Amino acid sequence: MENIQWKVDGMSCTNCALSIHKYLSSKGIHEPKVNFMEGEVQFELADAAQKPALIKGIQGLGYKVRGQANEEVTKKWLDNNKERAIFSLIFTLPLILHMIPGVHIHWLMNPYVQLGLTLPVFIVGMNYFGKSAINSLLHGIPNMNVLVSIGAMASFGYSLYGTIIGQGAQFAYYETTATILTFVFFGNYLEDASIASTQRALKDLVKAQKVMANMIVFDEHHKEIIFNVAADTLKVGDILLINSGETVPMDCKILSGEAEVNEAIVTGESIPVHRTMKDILLGGSTIENGTIKAYVTAVGDQTVLANILKMVKAAQGEKPPVQILADKISAIFVPLVLGIALITLLGNFFFTNIGFGESMLRAIAVLVISCPCAMGLATPAAIAVGLGRGARNGVIFKNAKSLETFKDIKQVVFDKTGTLTTGHFVVDKIHFTNAIDESNFKELAYSLEKYSNHPIAKCISTEWKSKTEIKWSAIEEVKGLGIKATDKEGNTYWAGSFKTLVDQTIEDGHNIYIQKNNQFIGWIDVTDEIRPEAKEVIETLHKQGIHTILLSGDRKSKCELVGKALGIQEIISEQSPADKLNKLEALTKACPTAMVGDGINDAPALAKATIGISLSNASHIAIQSAQVILMNQGLKNLPMSLGLGRRTYETIKENLTWAFSYNIVAIPIAAIGLLGTWGPTYGALIMGLSDVVLALNSLRLFKKKLV
Repeated sequence: MENIQWKVDGMSCTNCALSIHKYLSSKGIHEPKVNFMEGEVQFELADAAQKPALIKGIQGLGYKVRGQANEEVTKKWLDNNKERAIFSLIFTLPLILHMIPGVHIHWLMNPYVQLGLTLPVFIVGMNYFGKSAINSLLHGIPNMNVLVSIGAMASFGYSLYGTIIGQGAQFAYYETTATILTFVFFGNYLEDASIASTQRALKDLVKAQKVMANMIVFDEHHKEIIFNVAADTLKVGDILLINSGETVPMDCKILSGEAEVNEAIVTGESIPVHRTMKDILLGGSTIENGTIKAYVTAVGDQTVLANILKMVKAAQGEKPPVQILADKISAIFVPLVLGIALITLLGNFFFTNIGFGESMLRAIAVLVISCPCAMGLATPAAIAVGLGRGARNGVIFKNAKSLETFKDIKQVVFDKTGTLTTGHFVVDKIHFTNAIDESNFKELAYSLEKYSNHPIAKCISTEWKSKTEIKWSAIEEVKGLGIKATDKEGNTYWAGSFKTLVDQTIEDGHNIYIQKNNQFIGWIDVTDEIRPEAKEVIETLHKQGIHTILLSGDRKSKCELVGKALGIQEIISEQSPADKLNKLEALTKACPTAMVGDGINDAPALAKATIGISLSNASHIAIQSAQVILMNQGLKNLPMSLGLGRRTYETIKENLTWAFSYNIVAIPIAAIGLLGTWGPTYGALIMGLSDVVLALNSLRLFKKKLV
């Protein structure tokens, strides 16, 4: 399967996205993601031979797929809303001069002069709105441009008819045509600018990828030569020199030197961290103090920052549950408004004495003041800001649904090791029987534990690393129990929990028990410190009314020690991976539950929770089972992520309330003529500003208090 990601120009509202989504689905594409705010289309394609046909089909809808062979690379005049608005305004201003008190230029009242001024605006408007309207009608999902086009054509056609029959003064609505198109162009431009600002956090991440790098090469005398090259030309294995104040161009591993590194672009943590030889540097982070040499470990789409961008963009293209209602209404909104406009025209003409011209103006006002875009923009604008703020603070949401679902979370389940504790163990105490001496005991423990990825096992294998080790004929890790091995003589060994002991009279409460042929030969205790931020995080959750649970496979005594120190309300210990999964399933059924774990050992449980939250080493970002990733490798941003989910949903509700209220109030006002003679003009202006209100309200999410 090939992952397709296209930039598509021309998408201006949710109906545009619906048109492309409907087309791709009709061609057998499963769950395409269409993000009209980013102008992106993503889907998986099994047959690459389909691409040309799909591109042609999307372009047949009136949109342009960027980066294709048949694309014209030369920039065209009037190819964006700002240029169209300025061009249209030049011709529209003379038409509305008579609105200024005391200004009356007689020759501007001539219908042929007005026709000449209106015609350029009408041609540009119909070239943009008209084409889009026709394409949307042909594919069964009429968009906002249908309303604008019909309104502009009605006023222009009526005025042109009056000019032809010699009654231009009685049919003079040319300024209505020009102002509608001009104000909608300006409204679209303001909307584009507002939407772009909702994407600013994402754009900051994109900018961080576009830097220069100091690449080290060697001449024939093995002397270093430094070249300044663009970061996107680097390859894995290239050696770099990175100085104070410079941006790390790609993911790297330090060869020599040490530095204080600001990783805020990825983790949201502005306090620099100390990095030295063999440490990983994340592309996009900044060297605040120090000089290092490093080799490139990942480039392009494989870097941590690129993966973050992909996940955030993919999340923006998904539809959270609250968007479904808005999409359904948007799909029928344009036909509904066309019906209301027709009723307005006929009702005013037959049941009032205002005449056909005024009735038509009221119908046109209904067309141009209505705004399906507002309902389509309400959710994506808030989601974009929520995802952007999260990304800027080191919280990555893999899908939009999880951002919305946070509002329902009533309890949070924590794993212990590596989640509430640092996971950096050191051997504390050991005990061994007379059957073995200390040196052989350590060699045996190392030979077993080197095959496990568990943090305790890694601690033992690191501290007791031996030049000699036992060669096993068979070895396996039994999840939830430990490591079982068989040597060449047929002896069996265990390094595991208390559950592995055959002789249950041995003292319980130690971390690792070593056995040979089911005979106990020693135990190992390790210590693990509690994360410094854990207590404050737990207290914050309690203040928010969230129930906290510790769910661990560790011994009861150790779990209670950690749980009580942090004030966790419920402690469930000595759980196997299967037990954890069953327990979490029961908890999730009782009420919406978030699970916080390391994202590797707890993968099944994270997937089973309402929302899985991973505290992960950045190198594992692409393989996490969680829906949310805390990039700072700690609990610090957990309350913020929960608060961000709730505030985002509140913003969506505010936006939808505005969108529905605006249309419910504005359309009747236009229909009964309260906007006056300049109703269509005011309607176009108000419609354009309605979307800006949504974008500005969404931007408030950047500043809202989350905790």
